[in-house]
Amino acid sequence: MRPLCLAALLISTAAGLLAQAGAPPAPGRTTPLFDGKTLAGWEGDATVWRVEDGAITGGVITAAQKTNQFLASTREFSDFILRFQIKLTGTEGFVNSGMQIRSQRKPDSTEMIGYQCDYGDPEWWGGIYDESRRDKVLAAADMKTLGPAIRRGEWNDYVIRAQGRRITTWINGVMGVDYTETDASIPQTGKLGLQLHSGGKAIVQLKNISIEVLRSEEHTSELQSRFGISYAV
Repeated sequence: MRPLCLAALLISTAAGLLAQAGAPPAPGRTTPLFDGKTLAGWEGDATVWRVEDGAITGGVITAAQKTNQFLASTREFSDFILRFQIKLTGTEGFVNSGMQIRSQRKPDSTEMIGYQCDYGDPEWWGGIYDESRRDKVLAAADMKTLGPAIRRGEWNDYVIRAQGRRITTWINGVMGVDYTETDASIPQTGKLGLQLHSGGKAIVQLKNISIEVLRSEEHTSELQSRFGISYAV
């Protein structure tokens, strides 16, 4: 490999890693996942999920949610950058939400199985929880850093980057967690799913949802090895 090509490759790789671990990546070629009017491309309990004021909306303030509910995408995704705005309101009970990624519906249940990029007090914001699988927090955000950026009860910008076995979250431009999966048996593809957690009188809303499909880190490494070239990932 020529020295200039090697230098360009190293700079490109370093820039990509910096963007992932620091500020959220700038938008590339994105595809909208919500038309602002209907739930086309999504499926869930019609008594829970609807479109109000141009936003996907779930739950009510007047009654506590009895079971976890999820509005799931009809498509599956592997490596991507997901961007959306989310608002969670409620003051009674466990007021919590989150976005499932690389997940599946649990048979004969309202649950989903997979990674959840969490959202809610006291310290769930931006963390990753393994929903209905290992049932534990995989990575928790540093709330001393992330906390001041949270606009409780208002719209917040959420970015999730999933590439290879690495998942990074940002809320309002501040990184939540940078997690790498070490268990090779855990699937790295699946559906998205907006959660409305049980036990709270709450409403969750979602809008301006878009996805940027990425090539996997493994495929990128293969191209670099075979052809000595790199491209934006």
